[in-house]
Amino acid sequence: MNSCINIRNFNAWYGEHKVLSDVNIDIEKNKITAFIGPSGCGKTTLLKTINRMNDLVSSFRMEGSVLLDNENIYGRNIDVRNIRRRVGMVFQQPNVFPMSVYNNLKLPIKENLGHMSSKETLGIIEEKLKMANLFDEIKDRLKSSALNLSGGQQQRLCIARALTIEPEVILFDEPCSALDPISTLKIEDLLTVLKEKYTIVIVTHNLQQASRISDYVAFFYCGRIEEQGYASDFFLNPKTKLAHDYIIGKF
Repeated sequence: MNSCINIRNFNAWYGEHKVLSDVNIDIEKNKITAFIGPSGCGKTTLLKTINRMNDLVSSFRMEGSVLLDNENIYGRNIDVRNIRRRVGMVFQQPNVFPMSVYNNLKLPIKENLGHMSSKETLGIIEEKLKMANLFDEIKDRLKSSALNLSGGQQQRLCIARALTIEPEVILFDEPCSALDPISTLKIEDLLTVLKEKYTIVIVTHNLQQASRISDYVAFFYCGRIEEQGYASDFFLNPKTKLAHDYIIGKF
């Protein structure tokens, strides 16, 4: 496996509450890895661990290692800002900024890539909007408020914004849960294209979505990965009773 992220012997707590136990998983480069399982089983905690967003929670503590291209992102002298530049994130609810579409994309470019001419900035913005399959829909509305876009368009704008700083990995926390079926399929089609350039990890409760787009699946239950494997094998022939029962909807 051509791994990009290696998580070893990982345990995590919020205060005294242990949320992840003995997690070991390799996340393959330029593939879509899906984290599935019931609510409250640690999927999003592990997702946020990969770009150290859990650092923002004062009660969070962890043991184990998370390697990004063989570098422990929780090691000493690690530049956390650089980790978050290399590992972007798209959230469950579209979190567009209350400003124009153009400025939504200009802001991370300015903060992370330094000074650029207006022409260079516009070039990046147009490129990323095209990559997110959004440019043709809103090319005449770049100076309009991003809040006026539909929910699906806002989520694709958030994806385009994550792409502006050229991450290596993009994390998605249930990116389609608030969207209609048509918008959901547009996001799914987009992710299958983006994996050619980026490594993608997605948390989803939609088993059909996981089976449609993922290359690798990790099934979480009560803070542990109960089963993991390539999606084609996992959905057709789960090895554990828990995974089988979850797939057929018994819980």
